[in-house]
Amino acid sequence: MSHIQQSGPPYASRTAGLGGVPEVIPDIPICAVFLTLYLSSAITNMTILQINLRRQHKFVISGALFGFSMSRIITFILRIVWALNQHNVRLAIAANVFVNAGVLVVYVINLIFAQRILRSKQPALGWHPAISIALKVFYVGIAAALVLVIYSVVQGSYTLNPNTLRAVRNIQLAATTYLLVFTTLPIWLLMIAHLLLPKSADEELFGHGSMRTKVLINMLSTCVCITIAGFKVGTAWETPRPLSNPAWYHSKPAFYVFSFVLEIFVLALLTLSRVDKRFHIPNGSKRPGDYSRGQSEQTTMEKGESSDHSGDS
Repeated sequence: MSHIQQSGPPYASRTAGLGGVPEVIPDIPICAVFLTLYLSSAITNMTILQINLRRQHKFVISGALFGFSMSRIITFILRIVWALNQHNVRLAIAANVFVNAGVLVVYVINLIFAQRILRSKQPALGWHPAISIALKVFYVGIAAALVLVIYSVVQGSYTLNPNTLRAVRNIQLAATTYLLVFTTLPIWLLMIAHLLLPKSADEELFGHGSMRTKVLINMLSTCVCITIAGFKVGTAWETPRPLSNPAWYHSKPAFYVFSFVLEIFVLALLTLSRVDKRFHIPNGSKRPGDYSRGQSEQTTMEKGESSDHSGDS
């Protein structure tokens, strides 16, 4: 492994990091494959978004998935450039920032879907202001955690002071641990919706497909994201190791599998299962009964289309 120049600031890390310093072989071919996959995801989700908008079917989460895919394209472009310029510490910082930032979009999407399921199964609780306020606090928290993760990456590269480095590490541990807690929130909402409370007489439907399928998609996506966040937290809490003695979890296979292979799986799950149809709710839904309004409008539209087709024949 090539050593990065230490004349900084910024200073190259003196401890082993996930994936290590990228090299032309094998990192560039691997990055090229992931670039192709994320580019396909970006094109697919933008196409779905545009087609839906033309049909007056607003589903901004398709745009969020497009944005996530684009951020990963930047991630791998930076990693390829870093592999070609291993001594450039600023490139290393930028690449590591993007590695940590992108997947948070999917964490938020999972929670949004779980909230919609809770509002569908338990409208009185799901629409309660206390639940909405609590989730908004968690959303603010994830934004703060992202800022702290970026700060810890950057600040840790611009100091050699042991006390500052210790403080930066504590900030990183707190932020990544919070992110792991955040990824578990959909599980709790799904449990409340299905297990902890009796079935509500006011239960509403939304979107296409069965509720069981929606729950399965949300649960599977959430569990994969918990695995991603758990790997990052577990490795962060381990005692830092020198560059010359990395652990198995610093290896390139662990880095690519526990981050990007799992991310691609989640992207494929959400895109190919057509969450834009399954988790769609009426625009302006703000209270119990709004989901049912959407179902009534959908039924009316389908009947109208059926009548049009029969007239054509």
